[in-house]
Amino acid sequence: MISVDDTDRRILLAMTANPRATIVAIAAELGLSRNTVQARVQALEASAALQGFDRRLHAASLGYPLTVFMATEVDQPRLEYVVEQLRGIPEVVQAHGLSGRGDILVRCVCTDAEDLYRVNKLVLACDGVIRTETWLAMGELIPFRLAPVLERDLQG
Repeated sequence: MISVDDTDRRILLAMTANPRATIVAIAAELGLSRNTVQARVQALEASAALQGFDRRLHAASLGYPLTVFMATEVDQPRLEYVVEQLRGIPEVVQAHGLSGRGDILVRCVCTDAEDLYRVNKLVLACDGVIRTETWLAMGELIPFRLAPVLERDLQG
């Protein structure tokens, strides 16, 4: 993992404000050379600070209007195997390891309640899953964002 500096933050904020901007346009906007912006963007991509395009996709617009969170309890010695199995379920779009009662917080997208039932059965069928507790997201109140922390750190 690399440490980002103010130049990286400015580049990332420019990309956030206008995701379709070219490297040349960002360089001109920020008063940097094209080579500097290109090299920094490549370094950010290589370090995973700048992630894939699919983070920008909107599940509901693609036919998956239900977002579901499943606190999943697993048999600890099988944790890695459970994660491997979850990766094989297309509707599992994200998973986080947890401390506390649940072991994995699984985020899924579904087409409707019947599809949710099917996906929940797939998660429960993973070898090593003990139980799940499922919550249906009623709406996204604050979309995923990092620009506010970049802006704060830039001003800091």
